[in-house]
Amino acid sequence: MDNRAVKAWIMYDWANSAYATTVLAAVLPVFYASVAAATLDADTAASYLAYTHSIGMLCVALLTPLLGTLADLSGRKGDFLRVFSIIGIIATLGFSFIGEGDYILASALLVISTIGFAGGNTFYDAMLPDLVSPDRRDLISSKGYAYGYMGGGLLLAVNLLMIQQPGWFGMGSTLAGTRLAFISVALWWLVFSIPIFRHAERRPAAPDMPGSWKGSARVGMRRLRQTFSQIRRFPQLMRMLVAFWFFNDGINTIILMATIYGTSIGIGTADLMLALLLTQFIGYPCTLMMGAWAQRSGAKRILMVSLSIYICIVILGYFMTDAIHFYLLAGLVGVVQGISQSTARSLFSNLMPAGRTGEYFGFVNITGKFSSIFGPFVFGWVGQITGSTRWGLLSLIFFFVAGIAVLLTVKVQQGMSDATQADQADDEDRKHRISSKGSEVSSIG
Repeated sequence: MDNRAVKAWIMYDWANSAYATTVLAAVLPVFYASVAAATLDADTAASYLAYTHSIGMLCVALLTPLLGTLADLSGRKGDFLRVFSIIGIIATLGFSFIGEGDYILASALLVISTIGFAGGNTFYDAMLPDLVSPDRRDLISSKGYAYGYMGGGLLLAVNLLMIQQPGWFGMGSTLAGTRLAFISVALWWLVFSIPIFRHAERRPAAPDMPGSWKGSARVGMRRLRQTFSQIRRFPQLMRMLVAFWFFNDGINTIILMATIYGTSIGIGTADLMLALLLTQFIGYPCTLMMGAWAQRSGAKRILMVSLSIYICIVILGYFMTDAIHFYLLAGLVGVVQGISQSTARSLFSNLMPAGRTGEYFGFVNITGKFSSIFGPFVFGWVGQITGSTRWGLLSLIFFFVAGIAVLLTVKVQQGMSDATQADQADDEDRKHRISSKGSEVSSIG
């Protein structure tokens, strides 16, 4: 195991989580409505932002499976990660140039930065099996998420000060402080990505990897079609994927709708932002501690515990009435959010053939993105027909219960054995193709 590469991998979560916390969760929604779309009414601005998020995630969903396949074939997951990171960093820097009424430019930059951020994460996730053995993946995966919480939380705290106290940073207005916040995210993402840019290993390209991009695209599409058809050979991976569709949709909906839900029951913006910070800083130690627990007790068991706590969060959220309740629930989310995502990632990496993690994580991402439309839809639909967002929140219990029910059927050891056998079969197939080509050359000669 290359310790420098592992540390660099962990540090990348510290680097790009600043985008998730400052840009996606805290600052950009307000900036988009009050500055970029200031010439539009509030409802139209909110709709345009929602459409932009959808377009960005659709682009990621369509691109990453093919790119993941190419990364596997070329052995250059680190190179793909570098390219997508730079795309995201440049687009994030571009937010600092947006003026009043520039909502088209803001939407375009959000789509591009989403492609850079989410696309890069596909290759980042797929690097985990290359770096550490299965018995250490739970711990290393949880360390990545823990460092992400700390890095994202620290910069978010500074960014909120930039916006609320711009004079402390030599800025003359809140808008100037906001622009500086976007610049700081881009620089943070770039500087702390340097270790993984330097230490990401290149692996030998697959024997059937063509030299041209056109040929590579053809091979990638062929392997992608094989992925869709052959994933049925891995029943445990399929069960894990179905479970993931359910519980990940519930988790994402809580992340996306928490601020709106809090606002709807009368909680102020300052409390909402401070609660977001609380989630980040509680998430750091809890993800590390529970990651060590997962290494001893098994990722599946800890994932089920975390999903059960999410059910409690939803039930308690239904009865929430004031800010102190929101803080308590934010703390509970901080306890389980990182470990639920990190254990899911390590479980997937153990159930996938090691030689095809790029394309399989791409497949997980594309199906996960499409499945994630249902949670917010159910939340909104139930809230609309009942006239209360409380019932909309309570409806999310279904996603966690369904996820746990399917997860109970996943046989992890059997799935790992299936993945190992598939890797061995792929190796034999490659050796046979190389031998056949050699025989053809000899006969021609």
